[in-house]
Amino acid sequence: MPASATTYENIQVETDGAVGIIRLNRPKAYNALNSAMVEEVGRALLAFEADDSVGCMILTGSEKAFAAGADIKEMAEKSFADVQREDFITDDWEVITRCRKPVIAAVAGFALGGGCEFALMCDMIIAADTAQFGQPEVQIGVIPGAGGTQRLTRSVGKSLAMYMCLTGDKIDAQTALQAGLVAKVVPADDLMEETLKVARKIAGLSQPVVATAKEAVNVAYETTLSEGVRFERRAFHSTFALEDRSEGMDAFTEKRKPDWKNR
Repeated sequence: MPASATTYENIQVETDGAVGIIRLNRPKAYNALNSAMVEEVGRALLAFEADDSVGCMILTGSEKAFAAGADIKEMAEKSFADVQREDFITDDWEVITRCRKPVIAAVAGFALGGGCEFALMCDMIIAADTAQFGQPEVQIGVIPGAGGTQRLTRSVGKSLAMYMCLTGDKIDAQTALQAGLVAKVVPADDLMEETLKVARKIAGLSQPVVATAKEAVNVAYETTLSEGVRFERRAFHSTFALEDRSEGMDAFTEKRKPDWKNR
């Protein structure tokens, strides 16, 4: 069943052509990420993954908050034994990282704690000029647990990541852009329009080539330079087996638009 045809309680799901859109929708809680919402996000992502008509996905929130963090009320009563037994914030949260299709986070307002980590799991972040990013977990007696000490450090470097994780202070959109946390900053009123432009462009390309490029970039964070370049080279070679590679090069030499077949 298409993601947009399923009923959800904590998110809104729709499609715009070849783009799947997931909007976090717990406005009274500033989109705090509880287990029910995270499960629904994962289910919607997997439905879009299985839909051949969808080539790119957008994860977004509201004007006030992308997500203001994990739901503290849900966490407060848990013990060490509880979170260890559940492997808390692992399986459902990590669905984003297992998607082969690109996922873009469109962030306005607060992206704090788990909200910042959720955005970091996406392939890129496009931020409104109102966006604020932070890892305030230290202020409530815990540390980031969904990649905040790891993905954030790989994105912005040790010094800024250490500052954010040790103080809990927020950074604004321009600081995030300068640090490499986000791909671009746009006026808040234009956030979805600008993000959709990027998503439509990606969705309009050869899907197997886009998936291969995404995988190759992600390998850069997991291995050495020499191993990463070797992986890239083999992945590059593999694209020569695609009909789309022939079509893309033919279209270029013939000065026409490619007719991608996604094979």
